[in-house]
Amino acid sequence: MRCLYVLERQNLTMRMQMRRFTWLTNASSKKLENLKASVALHFAYYNFVRVHQSLRITPAMAAGLMPCVWSLGDLLEAIQ
Repeated sequence: MRCLYVLERQNLTMRMQMRRFTWLTNASSKKLENLKASVALHFAYYNFVRVHQSLRITPAMAAGLMPCVWSLGDLLEAIQ
């Protein structure tokens, strides 16, 4: 049951933060590659850069994957 809640919460967060997933917008992706890149960038930012209020750290730090919070520059560096 907890897994379902986590998935639904991630779905809602993604839809609310990314305008590509709302109906009445002109920011929708025209190519599948652009949509994939946008979703990947969103989840990388969400898990490695954004400090969550309830955790007070990033999810990657909570899972023990990273010792510190990444900056946006660190994320862009990791992408390249």
